[in-house]
Amino acid sequence: MTSSPPRTAHTEDAVDLPPLTSPLRRALKHPRLMHYNRLAALVLLTNVLFLWASWPLHTRTLGHAALANLALAVLVRQQYVINLFFRLATWAPTTWPLKVRWTLGKVYHFGGLHVGGALAGSLWFVGLAVALTAEGAGGPLVAVSWTLIALLAVVTGTALPPFRSRFHDHFEKIHRFGGWTALALFWTHTVLSGERAGLWVLAVVTFSVALPWMRLRKVAVRIERPSSHVALARFDHGETPFAGSSTAISRSPLREWHSFANVPSPGESGFRLTISRAGDWTGAFIDDRPSRVWVKGITTAGVANIETLFTKVVYVATGSGIGPCLPHLLAAEVPSLLVWATRAPRTTYGDALVDEILEVQPHARIWDTSLHGKPDMVPLAYAAYRDFGAEAVICISNKRLTWQVVHGLERRGIPAYGAIWDS
Repeated sequence: MTSSPPRTAHTEDAVDLPPLTSPLRRALKHPRLMHYNRLAALVLLTNVLFLWASWPLHTRTLGHAALANLALAVLVRQQYVINLFFRLATWAPTTWPLKVRWTLGKVYHFGGLHVGGALAGSLWFVGLAVALTAEGAGGPLVAVSWTLIALLAVVTGTALPPFRSRFHDHFEKIHRFGGWTALALFWTHTVLSGERAGLWVLAVVTFSVALPWMRLRKVAVRIERPSSHVALARFDHGETPFAGSSTAISRSPLREWHSFANVPSPGESGFRLTISRAGDWTGAFIDDRPSRVWVKGITTAGVANIETLFTKVVYVATGSGIGPCLPHLLAAEVPSLLVWATRAPRTTYGDALVDEILEVQPHARIWDTSLHGKPDMVPLAYAAYRDFGAEAVICISNKRLTWQVVHGLERRGIPAYGAIWDS
């Protein structure tokens, strides 16, 4: 790969990829065996063992098991808990064996705990409803039980990838309002059943759900539009988030929220968000350029925070994937090399942003797709990994290309990371 003026376009040389690892190691890297699914399976297996140890079951055991699992499903999505997961995972020093750090870097698969807890909790609650019906429990308690089961079925079914990917806005509304309704029904069910111990768990879960909304506020935003494809939204409302975190913004807080990577600049207050045209909401945001938007919640760690587990990393980005990479490049906490494939970077993102990147990444490998077409990102990523002497590759791109890079490298024994569909 050789550079050509204005040092933001590169051409591709032939790259010999390393051989594939053993069939067993390649099998362990299969999508069905990703850490996300392993965590979900671990939760389900733990519940099976509990079922075996607790047999024969009583209604109180069924209720406790259902509530414990559903509490797990909710709490692992809480922003402070997510940040704690990342803090614990990245606490390991770079002197630890690479295989250990490689596994710790998969912390962003924690969503498997959410899925496992939700599935197990729903199944336990079905068992509870059947037991209460068979025992002839009071009519209101039985009615609430089966209503709650129907609601859990809808929430769970619409969270499955086929529906979620095609109808994401509907999924978000169903998950939000369905979750709130389910929580109210759990309160009702617990009070009707006279199970006082569950009230403490429900109180914690309710506080966890309410906490992000307690921080809801409308703030000023200044928007620059270097092109019709991108908006750079600048915030300075008294909060400077840490590099690698994200902020959720909305123009209608009860309808939909969109999260973007925070880009703080060292030594400056406030932060930026890089918003690319990727649908109706982002398109309208870029075209309308609102002066105020809603923000809520707590700034949350993202996948790129795992960089501190390694001595050197390569960042691979396409298009607006530069947004989540940029704060880490600017902070320069870990030596890194950027590989960025995008269409006409200066025209699309503006000279100021590209110059800012080149100032901290003078050897960045920037591929202009308007000049050279779309490259095969796996060889580009591997060449940068090899030349830079990196320990890991972090890819920020669309779902298909992210998995192509991560899977393509990990099957060859190279630690690689990239957001999954449920990150």
